[in-house]
Amino acid sequence: MTPDKIFLPVIVLIALLGATPLQAGPIDPARHPHPENAQAVHEAEHDVDHAWAVYHRAALGGTVASPALQADIEEHLHEARTLVSQAQEAADRGDTRQVERLVSQVKVHTTKAIEGSKEQKK
Repeated sequence: MTPDKIFLPVIVLIALLGATPLQAGPIDPARHPHPENAQAVHEAEHDVDHAWAVYHRAALGGTVASPALQADIEEHLHEARTLVSQAQEAADRGDTRQVERLVSQVKVHTTKAIEGSKEQKK
């Protein structure tokens, strides 16, 4: 099977396995013991949601440059989700420095995922 013929079944498999983004819900920083940390994490969650949306549009539209790039994008997106979870735990502890570090890493991963999603087939 050629890479072009593998691409569509991979997209279908991803959809069937539920690789959809978790949507960031509403947040009430006033109810959080560390509202500035909670807000930073919430914004990072929205960055991840946006990156997933950009990726899904590209993947479903068949414009992701290659299967290898697709795997790389997905790795960035999953890593970003993991980092958001870690940032939420740090926010709950009130560890502002850790929240800032993790949110910064989330931005790196979401930026790379978006850039990869916009890379056109040659």
